[in-house]
Formats: sequence, structure tokens, C-alpha cells
Amino acid sequence: MSGGNSSQETLEMDSFHTRFSTWTPFSNKSLNRQLFQERVALVSHWFELWTNKQRQQFLFTIFLQCSKSQLRFVQDWFSERKQVARVDFCTVLPRFISLYIFSFLNPKDLCAAAQVSWPWKFLTEQDCLWMPKCVKFGWFLPYTPADNEYGAWKHHYIACVTHLDWLTPREAAAVYGTLNEPKTEDEEVQERQRERCLRKIIWEKTALRKTWLGEREARNEQPGAAACFPEELLRARPPWGSGDCCSRSFTSKCQLRLSRMLRDLSGLQGASEKELVLASLDVLPTRSNVSGSHSYSLLSKKNWCGVHKKDDSSSYALQPHFILISSRVPAYELVAESVQAGVLSAVYEHSGGTLDGLLQLIETALRGRKARSVGIFSDGDSREINLLQGYKIGIENLLRPEVRDFWEKLGSYVATEEEGGHVDLFVPLGASEAGVEVLSQLSQLTGTLFTAPLGIATGSYQHVLSEWLGPPPDGAPPSVYFSESKLQTWAHAADLLEDALKSVRKQLGPFLKELQKGISARMVGQFMFDSMSTEDILNNQDTAQALVDGLGELSKEHSDKPLEFLSNFLLKKSKKSKDFEGNVILTKCDPKETFSLLMKKGNVIEDKSQDTKSSLSKSALNLEGLVKLERRLRRDWAERRSAAVRELLRSERKYVQLLETVRDVYAAPLGAALSANRAILSAANIQIIFSDILRILSLNRQFLGNLGDRLQEWGPAHCVGDIFIKFGSQLNTYTNFFNNYPVVLRTIEKCREMTPAFRAFLKRHDKTIVTHMLSLPELLLYPFRRFEEYIHLLYALKLHTPAEHVGHGDLNTAINQIKTYKDYIDQIKENIHMKEQLSDIQRLIWGCPTLSEANRYLIRVQDVVQLRCCDEEISFSLRVYEQIRDLTLFLFNDALLVSSRGTSHIPFERISKTTYQFTASVALHRLLIEDIPDSKYVKNAFILQGPKHEWLCATEVEDDKFLWMSILQKAIRSSVEK
Repeated sequence: MSGGNSSQETLEMDSFHTRFSTWTPFSNKSLNRQLFQERVALVSHWFELWTNKQRQQFLFTIFLQCSKSQLRFVQDWFSERKQVARVDFCTVLPRFISLYIFSFLNPKDLCAAAQVSWPWKFLTEQDCLWMPKCVKFGWFLPYTPADNEYGAWKHHYIACVTHLDWLTPREAAAVYGTLNEPKTEDEEVQERQRERCLRKIIWEKTALRKTWLGEREARNEQPGAAACFPEELLRARPPWGSGDCCSRSFTSKCQLRLSRMLRDLSGLQGASEKELVLASLDVLPTRSNVSGSHSYSLLSKKNWCGVHKKDDSSSYALQPHFILISSRVPAYELVAESVQAGVLSAVYEHSGGTLDGLLQLIETALRGRKARSVGIFSDGDSREINLLQGYKIGIENLLRPEVRDFWEKLGSYVATEEEGGHVDLFVPLGASEAGVEVLSQLSQLTGTLFTAPLGIATGSYQHVLSEWLGPPPDGAPPSVYFSESKLQTWAHAADLLEDALKSVRKQLGPFLKELQKGISARMVGQFMFDSMSTEDILNNQDTAQALVDGLGELSKEHSDKPLEFLSNFLLKKSKKSKDFEGNVILTKCDPKETFSLLMKKGNVIEDKSQDTKSSLSKSALNLEGLVKLERRLRRDWAERRSAAVRELLRSERKYVQLLETVRDVYAAPLGAALSANRAILSAANIQIIFSDILRILSLNRQFLGNLGDRLQEWGPAHCVGDIFIKFGSQLNTYTNFFNNYPVVLRTIEKCREMTPAFRAFLKRHDKTIVTHMLSLPELLLYPFRRFEEYIHLLYALKLHTPAEHVGHGDLNTAINQIKTYKDYIDQIKENIHMKEQLSDIQRLIWGCPTLSEANRYLIRVQDVVQLRCCDEEISFSLRVYEQIRDLTLFLFNDALLVSSRGTSHIPFERISKTTYQFTASVALHRLLIEDIPDSKYVKNAFILQGPKHEWLCATEVEDDKFLWMSILQKAIRSSVEK
């Protein structure tokens, strides 16, 4: 048995093939893995029981027994689980991130960082870091660096700083003059002549250099490796030369030509030595200012986009268009998305920005190049441009030093007018004389063409798409910078935002007004209590009230000079009070003094009449000048009238296209489905929804054809008033549409709820590109808005039509006709609004009876408190009252509704919930009102007495009581008369 057992154990040992231990099976992997896991668990259990020192000793022993691959595995595991500290970020981060970090350092710190290590030196000497710092000061490389060359801009910056001439402010003023230093006419003429001579010499030298380069290319001279050459020759090197030019390029012949040219330049009269040298080195002089001798660095005027080109046409092609977009513009993100490819754009913050920040933004975007045109898309009106918060730039503040400096520097970033450069302001400055004067002043100040829209178009921000004053040669600015279809979509979105903001302003207006008044009163009160005694405060209540009113007016005006505006407001208010006192005293004074005062006024009037006669005699001498002025005005009127008529035709064509969208997208498919026995809507519903709008389309297509025919034969004697009169006689089509407009909308809503196929049809077609991102109800709103546009367009046409014009009378008749019909539409809108208002009030008040009656409308809503007298036997002046509850009075034209008002606060919310409970209603002809005099114990109180009830009420503010009682008494009188 023992032998059998030993042989069996031998077989088992052979089957498992153990190594070094009878307990570690080698060939049986499952048992090996199980036994390994058990031992790992056992060692882990022991490791948890050990102390820190024992654990460290164990790890030290284990790591000594590990191979290199195992130690490398441990190292990789640690690098993945835990980041290594104190590592050089240049060796870990991508290169562009490292360069972005170094871009925040100034030149001194960059030079210090270059001494840290070789990777830091390589990165801190890159041209992308040093080029903006050089361009900022107008320092440009006189040659093009090679592809494998770096550090050229750093060396150029150091060279410019080393040889920089610093001038004190007094020395600079003596050399360049001051900003507002006046110039005589002779000095301006001499400076212009000098500039013309310099430009002529520069052009000749440029042509000569091109000829020399052409001769060298004809001889097939190949430039060799770069070599060092004198600084004078480096400065004379053309900016479009290749970076590998050697000293052999500057032959003795070239030096001879350069010296001969310098000798020719030395004979120029009136030019300084510095200007002559710069002219010989291909550096263009700056444009002179109109009203001062201040000028900027000549190198900053250099066109960087032409560095790699040899001809002007190719450099002009590299000049980009640039557009600035203000964040104050509604939906400015859509404006930024509408920018065409190849046009540089930047969005800037309207609030908190500065003029210097705008210039820095433009300079960063252009990167040393000149722009072919610069556009500013900002808020504003026909008199001023709201560029930044606190900078509403108009004719009054245009010549302020910082504003003038901004426009002059902006003009230096744009190509000259001869090269086709222009600045486009997307503000309707061309719609008024003050705006045109602003554009003229800017053009004279900078020597650059400034353009702006005429502002004839109607609607929110539609002036951007109208005609422009003085359009540039490369086309209308909207088509230059933007995709017109996308810009039109933005105009619709901005229009929707304006409609929403109207209701928001209406709702928040009273609250914000009270909040503003309270803040102003607290400011003035704190100031007075800090600086005055209680007695002085009680004696100066009128002064405090005047200050509160002044602060309120100041917040409305947004003046650039608040202290000056406040002082003028208080001065005007004091003058009004003095004039009133003076009138009172005049009625009590002696008649002789009054007669002498009137005689003095008569003498003044007589002196003024004599001055008028003398001025008329002088003007008669300039009759020829007046005739020329009249011809010029007539020519301007004719041009403006033509622009107004073209804008009328353009807007009418756009309006007809919207009506055709309703026909093609909605009416035609629904009718075709009905004809094919696959009806989505019934014939009756289609007739209700689309019959009136299709008749309007037919009428306006005929009107558009008449306008187009008239514009084809347009002349100074033509007018469109007769066409509008004919159009106004056919407005019964619009009348049917507006009368049925509520029925049309209710039919659309009912069909959408009841017919799933129509719901799917609207979901498929509403707010698509074909419908200009509008829905069917929004498209049906345009006939109402069109009449407001007609009025604006006719007034613009009348503004530029002389009184003696043959069509002036027809134009006035057309305006009156359209205004009368617009009032009729407004009345329909007001009636619908009043019905909706009654429904809202009935839903708002709990237990409210039916309010919908014919000819009933809401006049005013007033919040009051109900009082109760403790003892009615004593006199009014000694009665004491206590508040019972809060009431809200709804005054209609025929009744007064009284409701109790309750306020409840929502947990975790700042807002409160207001509820209304019906109390009583009284017909106005049965209502009596009685005033309660103010006393020591009660203020602003009155009594409302009906047939069965009586309410003793009071308002918080005296003005509310006065206004409420006057309106209520007027409504009672009207009700009694009816």
C-alpha cells in the first residue's frame, strides 16, 4: 500500500510540474492564479498591520529585487497618476501656448527670459512676439526676413530703442506744434505745396527704383547670402526686397544714384532735412491736419500689407476690409455671423471701453497693415453716434482732444482717399443736417472719406440697408462687409427684440421711475444730513427737491459733463422762479416805471430792426452768391428726392415679396391639396384666412408697377403724390382685412388645435429661410406696419420737396390720407386691446362679474389703503385713522370696481404674489366723491360713497391723489352727461 501511495504521489507531482515548492503548481494555471491571489491578499493583510517604518523597509527590499523594466513600469504608473511638479512648461505645453504666455511680457522681461535656457531663448526671440511691439511704435523692418531666420524683429526693436531720440514736451511742441494750435491760411497752403512736392519726388524715386530692379532682373543678377552692410544702405533698402539680398546688390552705381538723388532733394525749398531724408528712403509723409499742426509718426503710416509686393495694385488687393461691431447693437452675434469671408471683424464692449482700447483692437486686428475700409456698426441716431458709454459723438464734442485724437489715429489705419479708402458709419447720420456736418468735419479732420446711410428706410435698424450718402467706389457698404440675406435676417430679429422691449419698457417704466426717484432722494438726503443741520434741512426742502429733479433729468440725458448739465438745470429752474416773481412785482409797481420799461424794450426792438435792415442791404449785394446757393440747394433737393423715391420703391418691392411668400408658401399648397382631394384645410377656412391678404397682394402689385413706371421716367418735376392718392382711394381692401384680422388669427389657432395635418404643415413651413424666419401670424402683421412705413417715407420725400414744387400739394394730400387711415387702424387696434384688457382683469380678480360690455374700457388703476375713523364725533382736523386693508380701484368709463388686494411671499424667492378679491362695483353716475383735508394725523385721504357702501381711502403720494380725483371727477361728469 505504501508503494502504491508513493507512486501515486509521484504521478501527481509530475502532472503539476512544480518548481521550487510543492505548493506552487506550474502547469495548472488556474490553481497557480488562485494560489497567487491568496498570497497577495495575505501579504496585503500583513502590509496593513505593519508600521510606517516597516512598510518603507519592505518597499526598499522589493524595489531592490525588481528589474529595470519593472522599475520603469512603476515610474510610468506614478507619472500617470500624479503630475510631476516643477517642470519646465516650455517642454510640456504646445509651442503656441508657450508663445501666448510669453506674449504678456514686456520687452525687458522677454530679454531676461531669454537668459534662462536655450528653449526659452528660442521661444522669446520669435518674430510673432516682437513684431507687434515694433509695429505699435511704427518701427518696420526694411527687408523681408528669410524663412529660416528668426530674431530679426527683436534686433530691430533693440536697434530702434538704442538710437531713439527723446524729446521733452516743450521740445516736441516746438518741433511738431500742439493739437489745437491754429494755422494761418498761408501756412496751410505752404504745407500742402510741400507735401505735393514730396509726393512727386517719392513717386519719381519709386519709378526709378523699379526701373533699376527691372534692369537687374534683365541681367539675371542672383543675390547671394546675407551680409552685413552699413546702416544707411539698410535704411535705403526697399521694403519689398528679398531677405537674402547681399551687399553686392548695393553697387557703386546704386550708391551714386542715391547720392545724386539726395543732392536733388537738398534744393527743395521749405522742406526740412528730416523730411527730405525720409522722402529719399521711401517713407510717405503723413496727411496734414486741417486745423492744427499735430502729426503722428511717419513710420506708422506705412502700409504693411504691401511689404511682399512690388506694385500698387497687388498691395491694394491685400488691403482688407475691417468692421467694428458694438455689443450694444441688438443681437450683435447675428451681425458678427453675417460678416463675409475675407473681412476682418471684431466685437467690442460698449460699456466700460475706452477710445484707446478701440484703437488697440483695430491695430491688433490689422497687424500693421492698412485697411481698405473700416466700418463701425454701432448705436446712434441722425445727429450723433453712440460709440462707447460716455462717448456720444456729435457736432458738439467732435473737437474734444481725446475724440479728435481717436478719429485722426483711425484715419491713419485706412488707405488714402486716392487709393479708395473710406470709413463707413452704420448710423443714419445722412438723414439730418447735423449728421451731414459731422461727416464733413470727420472727412476734413482725417482726410478720409466718411459715409453713412441716409436713414430713409423704416423699421428697426432698416436704415443700414437703405441708400448711403456718398457711396464708396467699391459698392454699398452693407454688401462690402456683410451677406445681405443674413443681415436682413438680423434686421427682422432686431425688429422682434424692439417689439418685445416696448412692452417691457411699458411694464417696468413706472417701477423704474419710482426707483430712480427714490435713489435720487436718498442721495440728496444723505448729502444734506452729512453737511447740514436739521434746521437747515427743513428750511431747504425746495432745494432738495430741485436737486432730486435735476438728478432725474441727468439720468435721462446721459450727458458727457454731468456737473455742467446739473448746474445748467438748476440755473434754468432758478430763472423760472425769478421770472415768475418778477411778473408778480410788475403788476404792483408804478405805471410810470412800467411805461419806462416798455420804452426800453421798444428801443431795443428798434435797434434790432435797424441791424436787420443793414444786414439785408449787405445780402442784396451778394445776390449772385444767393442765386448759386439756391441752385445748389435745388440740386441737393433733387438728389435727396430721388433717393427717397428709390427707397420707397425698394421697400415696396420687399413688402410685395413678403405678401407673395404668404401666397406661394401657404395659400397655394393648401389650395392645391384641396383640389387634389387631399385637403389639409377646408375651403371655408382657406377662404377666411387668405382671401383678404391675396386681395391686398393684388392691390400692392399694381401700386408697385405704378411706382416703377414713374421712377423710370423720373425727373425733377415728377412726384408720386398722385399715385398715393389713387392708392388711398382703394383702401377698402385693407379695411376688410383689418376688420377680419381677429377672426383670421382665431381660425389659424383653431385649425392648428383641431387638425393635425395643418399643425404639421405649419411646423414644416414656419420660420424657414423661404419665409425669412417668420411664421404665418407674423407675416400677416406686416400690412398693419406698412402704413407706418408709408408715413415715414412720405415725410422724408416731403422734407426734400420745395414748397413751390408742382407735386407738393398732392404730397400733403397723400400724407393726410394715409395718416387718417393709420388713425383708423390704431382705433381698431385700441378696441381689440381694450377687450383683451377687460378679459385679463376679469381673470385676475376672484369672484369678478362679467366685464365685457359694449363701449366699456379701462381708464385707470389706483392702489389705495382703506381707513377707519376711531371717533367720528370730533372735527376733521383732530380725527385719528387706522388702516384696515389694501384696496385696488379699477376705474372704467361707466363704473368703478373695488377689490381687496392681498400680498403673499413665495419661499426662497424675492418676488411676491399679489391677489385681488372682488368687493363691490358702483355705477359712476351714482358715485359721490369727497375730499378730506390734510391734517396732522392723515394725508392724501378722500371718501368714495355709493348707494350701499362707503370707502374711506388714502394714497401714498399726494400727486397720485390729485391725479386720481381729477380723472375720477371727469369720468363721473362724462357718465352723468351720457
